[in-house]
Amino acid sequence: VQLQASGGGLVQAGGSLRLSCTASARIRNINRMGWYRQTPGNQRELVASMTTGGSTTYADSAKGRFTISRDNAKNTVYLQMNSLKPEDTAVYSCHALLGSYNYWGQGTQVTVSS
Repeated sequence: VQLQASGGGLVQAGGSLRLSCTASARIRNINRMGWYRQTPGNQRELVASMTTGGSTTYADSAKGRFTISRDNAKNTVYLQMNSLKPEDTAVYSCHALLGSYNYWGQGTQVTVSS
């Protein structure tokens, strides 16, 4: 499975961005898709994920501000990020779990200025 991420950029605090992750396979067949983020010197952390059944998981820091959604017809998962904070600055990577295999897309930089 190949994952193509896009949508990162520079935004002021309080602003919004939408990340997109398009898969080369039907996302209906993918157990779970989500977004992780990583900052220099820190471990990658889960931001949000969604199962094929529609169950979602959010990091505490993302709850109430970020929304993960999907468009099966486009094989795309989205991460709508609102009320962005400088601490959201990171490289965001798309992830897919298919069976017992993990797939990663290239990271996209999100920078939130204060």
